[in-house]
Amino acid sequence: MSLHLLNRSSFGDPQNTGNLLTIEEAHALLNEWVPNERLRLHMKQVAACMRAWAIEKENADTQTALKWELAGLLHDADWEKYPDEHCRIIIEELERRNIDPEVIQCIASHGPKVFGVEPVIKMDKMIYAIDELSGFIHAAALIRPTRYEGLEVKSVLKRLKTPSFAAQVSRDDITDAVSRIDVSLEELIQFIIDHQKDVS
Repeated sequence: MSLHLLNRSSFGDPQNTGNLLTIEEAHALLNEWVPNERLRLHMKQVAACMRAWAIEKENADTQTALKWELAGLLHDADWEKYPDEHCRIIIEELERRNIDPEVIQCIASHGPKVFGVEPVIKMDKMIYAIDELSGFIHAAALIRPTRYEGLEVKSVLKRLKTPSFAAQVSRDDITDAVSRIDVSLEELIQFIIDHQKDVS
């Protein structure tokens, strides 16, 4: 695993609390920065899961749900064009645009072992948990003739126990992430299947 330590513990300016991109602005940035359609799909899937979790599990209002969605949508926005500066570039861009620090903090903490930033609030912890699992579940769906249709939690769990399948996905990170939230791995897998299967 390549490290991209940010060597920072605070992000954005508290005076910008409440300043958010519109979803249209976020998609425009995504389309400009991320030519790879598969990577864009991953970010859209994470965004859909984050938004749904905020609304269904955290009783989030519209503004808060948008924060969660934006963090999910932009968390890997600089990965393709700036792999050696991953996370640093999107953080600097959002700081330049005076975006709410909670969105920036959330993006910075989506891989604590990689970026050296610990998840603090629930939004941070959920993007860490959803990110790795979302990609893994999508990989599990792609190898099935019916894709997401009929995909069961037990099938995903079986794949997780197969080290050669989606070997780049860190099982240790998934275990660590789930240990930080009051949700079982099985429940989270089912939630992600339900909320990302129709994202395109």
